[in-house]
Amino acid sequence: MTYYTYFDSPLEPLLLISDGEALTGLFMVEQKYGPEVGADWVEAENAAPFPQAKAQLDAYFRGELTDFDLPLAPQGTDFQRTVWRELTHIPFGDTVSYGELAQRIDNPKAVRAVGLANGRNPISIIVPCHRVIGANGTLTGYGGGLHRKAALLTFESTVRTQGPVAFEQATATVQADAHAKLSPQLKLPLAG
Repeated sequence: MTYYTYFDSPLEPLLLISDGEALTGLFMVEQKYGPEVGADWVEAENAAPFPQAKAQLDAYFRGELTDFDLPLAPQGTDFQRTVWRELTHIPFGDTVSYGELAQRIDNPKAVRAVGLANGRNPISIIVPCHRVIGANGTLTGYGGGLHRKAALLTFESTVRTQGPVAFEQATATVQADAHAKLSPQLKLPLAG
């Protein structure tokens, strides 16, 4: 059985998907590659682990939670799941390049495949694919849009340096430019 619910985040509404035990999807409503609610899906606000996921997302967007602790069951190939597992090891507020991510999974020549797996991550934010950037520090593709990636990275950087601060406060400048086209040349420091 597939269960779903929505969470009204300050970024945009999020679609949460569960198999009744673990989170199998978290998508921004306007996210590239996001699923459409199936006719056989059941809307169930209290299905596991939705209450915990919503509480943790709420704490995250208040700047009070930097590590999620939820049962996850993303569906994908073995390679994709390896990449997604490694994404969860990128610390809050840090960024890594696609090349570094490929090295971390002991497959340094698979940079392009790592990028594709990152782009197909079915559990946005909690499995932090937004923390992966280009080799020279530029923002690159993000299923939720580059302006949302920039907002998430700005938020995490602000919380990391200043302590808990609400998402809306930390990203006021980025959100004001949400409808403007962000330059892919926007550079961020690489961790390390």
